[in-house]
Amino acid sequence: MKCKEVMETLEKIAPSYLAEKWDNVGLLAGREDKEIKKILLALDPSTQVVEEAIRENVDLLITHHPLIFSGIKSLTRENFIGKRIYDLIRNDICYYAMHTNFDVMGMADAVADQLELDKCRVLEVTYQDEIAVEGIGRIGELSRTMSLEEFAAYLKEKCNLPGIRIYGDPSLLIDTVALVPGSGKDFIGEAIRQKVDVYVTGDLGHHHGLDAMERQLALIDAGHYGLEKVFSTYMFEVLKREFPNISVKRAFEESPFWVM
Repeated sequence: MKCKEVMETLEKIAPSYLAEKWDNVGLLAGREDKEIKKILLALDPSTQVVEEAIRENVDLLITHHPLIFSGIKSLTRENFIGKRIYDLIRNDICYYAMHTNFDVMGMADAVADQLELDKCRVLEVTYQDEIAVEGIGRIGELSRTMSLEEFAAYLKEKCNLPGIRIYGDPSLLIDTVALVPGSGKDFIGEAIRQKVDVYVTGDLGHHHGLDAMERQLALIDAGHYGLEKVFSTYMFEVLKREFPNISVKRAFEESPFWVM
């Protein structure tokens, strides 16, 4: 199967027109006529992931976070980003990114499924037509009321998180959950407006927590990597179903930081 044909299916899963204007998604390196027999999935296009792609002789690398965000004035091995692009092209590996378009179409749904949330709806609508309403984040209901402390433990277990930061009274009762995997501080106001009990995201700062608690919203910082690592698992199942004759593998990845 040609890369172009694989891309057509990826476009159906997460259309590029749903990506934010500032984003950079789609085929970022390689050629559309490349024959695809092996695919590697990863959250980040790190040096280790690119090296694994080369070592495993894959034909297509698909990641959530794009390797190229802004303009590049030169492409050499002297630059750490340029080196990865150079190595991908030199080894004839196509590279495809699914970022905010996947955030809209898959990421939050995947985490909501992990948490077994019911009656899910979009947190902030970014696209709407006669057929669908799509956007960033999800709001859903727990199957039963939990305390904030109990829900935090539940989240930690279900999403396989080494640790989380919690802002709020441990005894606060939780029924409705809003979540934005990745960096979601910009959507705290929307979570407050929609009167959810707890908002789960990553990359929260000290004042985000203090301000939210003042406005009766509990926050849980599960880390940027913590929730978005579901990308590879989710896409693995989708691609195995869509391309039964293509070998699909998840790259070895682990949290980029450790805590003492």
